[in-house]
Amino acid sequence: MISIQPKNVLLAVVSFAVCFAARMPVLAGQFEWERASPASQGMDESKLQQARQYALTGGGSGYIIRGGKLVMSWGDPKKRYDLKSTTKSIGVTALGLAIMDRKVKLTDKARKHHPTLATPPDSNKKTGWPERITILHLATQTAGFEKPGGYGKLLFEPGTRWHYSDAGPNWLAECITLVYRRDVNRLMFDRVFSPLGIKKDDLSWRRNAYRAANIEGIPRREFGSGISANVDAMARIGYLYLHGGNWQGKQIIPRDFVDRARTTQPEVVGIPEWDAKKHGNASDHYGLLWWNNADGTLPGVPRDAYWSWGLYDSLIVVIPTLDVVAARAGKSWERRGGGHYAVLRPFIGPIVASVKTAPEK
Repeated sequence: MISIQPKNVLLAVVSFAVCFAARMPVLAGQFEWERASPASQGMDESKLQQARQYALTGGGSGYIIRGGKLVMSWGDPKKRYDLKSTTKSIGVTALGLAIMDRKVKLTDKARKHHPTLATPPDSNKKTGWPERITILHLATQTAGFEKPGGYGKLLFEPGTRWHYSDAGPNWLAECITLVYRRDVNRLMFDRVFSPLGIKKDDLSWRRNAYRAANIEGIPRREFGSGISANVDAMARIGYLYLHGGNWQGKQIIPRDFVDRARTTQPEVVGIPEWDAKKHGNASDHYGLLWWNNADGTLPGVPRDAYWSWGLYDSLIVVIPTLDVVAARAGKSWERRGGGHYAVLRPFIGPIVASVKTAPEK
């Protein structure tokens, strides 16, 4: 029998109260999600099965969380997947840290933190545009860089168009690296991943695949791509965002940063896309390296829904009004036309439709 001292009982009660007040999950053992039936969390299991069946057309693994409890899963929760552009949404969390630490502001000119930003190539200098690029431009895909993650040319004046790029986020990663003078991977494990219970077996960040391994002697990571993770780690990151950057009573990243990341920026709404045929009206439903449904492009899905989205359809879906987080990784789903969001409807739609009542407390 284990003897529990009154002092420890009080501490346990206080800890539980803080956790409950923040609507965080009560985690058992080594940070395992508490499992619950869909019905107990006010969800229609048949609808969740529909989402899972669609997800499994691309194989892989998945988690669906409501009320802080795991209500549906499939595949191997410990298998790491190459998340491709979901790295953008995870990586931008480091920008939240830099803002919280008052090292960076969204309005800062990026060259304040990275004097050689946008060069090479030298041809970018002739445009006069590199000096105008802000941190916000880099975080909203409006800086003007072409798609590849290396040293690409600027296609347009910053802030005048929206263009999906790996290079812009990679320049942002370098800005964060230089302001901290630290490997962003170590920064994120110290400040975000480890506090969430994410271990190195759950998430790894490769060396830069497009640029030299180091910048000023510091390992150079990418935001455009490069993270491999399992769905458990993905769900924890989603849950951090669902709760405004708070994890078990600790503010990991600022709430107002999360609010900006999950919503489209006023400066971006309505600007033309460089390739509208491929990305539709993306400037109306893209936040700080997170996609969203702010313009209602996904009918029947709450407009506060937002998600990461990588090649092979890796997803971290966060729906605040429904208290839902879903994570999925595997192979790509079949494209059948209907716009660039169409492939998401058979997954996100049934999850939304499954919600009938508030979850049990």
